[in-house]
Amino acid sequence: MTAPSASVTFGPEVADADRARLTFSLDVDVCVVGAGLAGLSIALEAARLGASVAVLEGRHVGWNASGNQLGTVMPGFGLPLADLIARVGLEDARELWALSKQGAEYVRTQASDDLIPGLGLSEGALEVSNVDVGDRLIARLQMLGEDFDTEVDGWQIDRVRDVLKTKRYFHGVHYPKAFQIDGRKYLLGLAALAKQAGVRIFEDTPVVSIDAGGIRKRIVTPSARMRATHIVLAGNIHLGAPAQKLSDTLLPVWRYAGITEPLGERLAEAVTFQGSVSDSDGVDHFRIVDGDRLMWSSPETTWAGQPERYAGAIARRIRTVFPALGRVAIAETFGGALGQTVHGMPQIGQLRQGLWVASGFSHRGLNTTAMAGQLIARGMYAYDDRFKLFAPFELVWAGGTIGRAVGYAVGLWERQGSALAGTLARYRERAGARERIREARLAEANLRAGTRGPRPG
Repeated sequence: MTAPSASVTFGPEVADADRARLTFSLDVDVCVVGAGLAGLSIALEAARLGASVAVLEGRHVGWNASGNQLGTVMPGFGLPLADLIARVGLEDARELWALSKQGAEYVRTQASDDLIPGLGLSEGALEVSNVDVGDRLIARLQMLGEDFDTEVDGWQIDRVRDVLKTKRYFHGVHYPKAFQIDGRKYLLGLAALAKQAGVRIFEDTPVVSIDAGGIRKRIVTPSARMRATHIVLAGNIHLGAPAQKLSDTLLPVWRYAGITEPLGERLAEAVTFQGSVSDSDGVDHFRIVDGDRLMWSSPETTWAGQPERYAGAIARRIRTVFPALGRVAIAETFGGALGQTVHGMPQIGQLRQGLWVASGFSHRGLNTTAMAGQLIARGMYAYDDRFKLFAPFELVWAGGTIGRAVGYAVGLWERQGSALAGTLARYRERAGARERIREARLAEANLRAGTRGPRPG
């Protein structure tokens, strides 16, 4: 059985003459800074509510992480659910989780062939554990199903290994309503929908300064000025001087990924699950694309690098997890910088009257940026104050260069600890299997000898 065709596109975007640099003064209701997933979602929803909207992008649409992601869409946040409950309580955690589910459904709606065709949507996502966690799996399933109204299935070890031919993974949590799409095509589709709704997108237009005082805010770019009632800072770590305090609350995390050359029948012998797979430690994240190729992301780093430099590491990781595949060649590499908050939750809300923020989406960017688009647009024009649910997750300084070094060390330590736990789990499993074989052989020998074997003490 092969995966459905899902041709994935990366690389430079085709230029759009309508997205040239802003060279003239402009007055709008909403100015969005940043043309990634969050910025385009907010712009589209605000325009649908009747606002005049302009998006300012310092480079081009989708140049960073938003245009370079694996395309998995599922509920949740970067912060583990148990930690979210501990932070805000069960009731608010339920509301936040419900918003994340709505964000995922928003993406599904936009990804229909009527709105954004050709996204190669495929169903299902599987979170697999690197250690044997049967008891914890039951508790997690109960919490997701009963407390958070999320459709999930628990997969035992045999079922996981039936679709993923590796000894590295044990139990799994299957999300049948999660899905994956061509993330870059979705981003460009959002830009097209925004344009149809009247949004004006200006590329190569960095923001030099912002004056957020008064009812009409002022934005200065290298070649023009703009006035707006609302400004939305929807950028990442690259916002720069006009929003340096916001950028300083984000730990830059680079994640690189690769797509293999066609693997033919040997891929079908190693992986038959048709959705996306992620491990419980956040190290492996992969899925089948184009029928017989693997798209695979590597571990994170807090330092920038050229994506092609990680091709060898990605190929070695694939071979480590699926030895039966043998050597694989990486045909394409891509990557971008995520902005990760100290508390692990996105920053969504109003900093002051008319000045909004949408950033720090980390790993669950597709559903949470869609959620932010609805919350902020409705907060502006529909008297919807649900964005205040994110008030407990305030802006926290990420530690600058020292924070990056510490973040890298902590990440490395956690990955090494996870790898050790996985190694021990697999050792225990092999040792248990050897013990069962030994006991079976001893029982057989005793049976042949006409003895009962040792009596229990």
